[in-house]
Amino acid sequence: MKTVVEQTGRRTYTLNMGPQHPSTHGVLRVILDLEGETIVDAKPVIGYLHRGTEKLAEAKTYQQVSPLIDRLDYLACPAYNFAYCLAVEKLLGVEVPPRARYIRVIMAELARIASHLIWLGSHAMDIGAVTVFLYTFREREITYELLEMAAGVRMHQSYFVVGGVRWDLPEGFVPKLKNFLDILPSKIQEYEDLLTKNKIWKLRTVGVGVLSKEDAVALGATGPMLRGSGVEWDIRKAYPYSGYEEFEFDIPTGEHGDTYDRYLVRMEEMRQSRRIILQALERLPDGPIQAMEGKLYFPDPDKVRGEHRDMAALIHQFKLVSEGFHPPKGEVYQAIEAPKGELGFYVVSDGGPKPFRLRIRLPSLMNLQTLPVLSKGHKIADMAAIIGTLDIVLGDVDK
Repeated sequence: MKTVVEQTGRRTYTLNMGPQHPSTHGVLRVILDLEGETIVDAKPVIGYLHRGTEKLAEAKTYQQVSPLIDRLDYLACPAYNFAYCLAVEKLLGVEVPPRARYIRVIMAELARIASHLIWLGSHAMDIGAVTVFLYTFREREITYELLEMAAGVRMHQSYFVVGGVRWDLPEGFVPKLKNFLDILPSKIQEYEDLLTKNKIWKLRTVGVGVLSKEDAVALGATGPMLRGSGVEWDIRKAYPYSGYEEFEFDIPTGEHGDTYDRYLVRMEEMRQSRRIILQALERLPDGPIQAMEGKLYFPDPDKVRGEHRDMAALIHQFKLVSEGFHPPKGEVYQAIEAPKGELGFYVVSDGGPKPFRLRIRLPSLMNLQTLPVLSKGHKIADMAAIIGTLDIVLGDVDK
C-alpha cells in the first residue's frame, strides 16, 4: 500500500486486490486507488494466466485445436468449440446435417444454463448468500451428468467436431434431459425466492456497478453486461447460426444497468435456454450427425459406449489428427452468443492443414474493460459484487 497526497490536499491510497483473492474469480489483480474506503479508480491487471492459445493453435492441425479451445471458458466448453467449428466449416464450405445442428443447439444452451448456475452460486456466495451456492451446484451437477452422457467426460468435452458432433446422443439422454427441464423452473424459482426480494441482496446490488447504455456500447460490453444496460442485442437473433432463426425465444434486458438488473437478465436467460432446448428436442430429426462422413471423421459407435469410452475417444482423436484436411486459402470471422457474450473466431487459411492465423474475441476480456467505470465512487466492499456481476473466467481473459 502506498499513500499519495495530491495538490488538492486529498489523500489517496493505492491497494492491491488480488491476484490471490477469492472474490477475483481467478488470478485477476485490481489496483485500487482509494480515498478512505471509497474507490477513486480501479485498474484491472491481467496476464497472470496467459497460455498463448492463439499461437499454439497456429502450430496444430485444425482438429488438434479443439481441446485448446475447450480450456478458454472451462465453464462452458461446448459453446467455445461451437464457435470454432462454425468458423472452420465456413472456411471449408461444409454444411452440417440438420440432426447435428439441433444437437449443437441443445448442448450450447445446456452449457449456458450450467454457466449461469455457476455464476449465480459464486456471485451470491461472494456477497454472503452461501445457501444459494449449494442450491445452484445441485442443478449444475445434473447438467454435467448430461454433458458426460453425451461426450464421455464432465469437462473439456471436445464433443463438437468440424462438420457435426463426435457421436450421436446415447440412449437415455433425451429422457434425462427432459426430466431436468421439467424441474428447472421450480429450481430457478427457489433461487429467486431466496434473492430477488431479499433486502440484503438488494442493498448489495441495486444501484451498484451502474453501466449506462452509452458506456456499455462504447466500451464493447457484450452478453448480459450489454443487455443489462438496456441494449437488446443477441447474436442468436441478429446473425442466426445453426438454425437459431427457427426457435422462438426472448431477449431479456435491464432498465438501470446495475448489478441487480444483470442478475435478473441472467435468471431470465436460463428460462429462455430451457425454452430453446424444448423446441430443439421436439423437432430433433433423424439422420447423420457428421458432414462428409468417411472423409473428415471415422465414427465407430461400438467403441464409444461403455466403460472404455474415454480411451475410445482418445483413439478416435488420433485418427482425426493423422487424417487432417486442408481448407482453401481465405479468411473468416464467425461469432456466436456464448454465455458471457460475443465469442468470435478469426481464422486465416493458407491452404495447409494448420491455421495460418487464429485470433479470438473473448467476452470476459471485453467485459473486464468496464470495471473502472463500474467501480468509481463505490466502497471496497462493493468490489466483490462488481467483479461477480462481470461473470469473468480468467482463462477467457488471458487465453
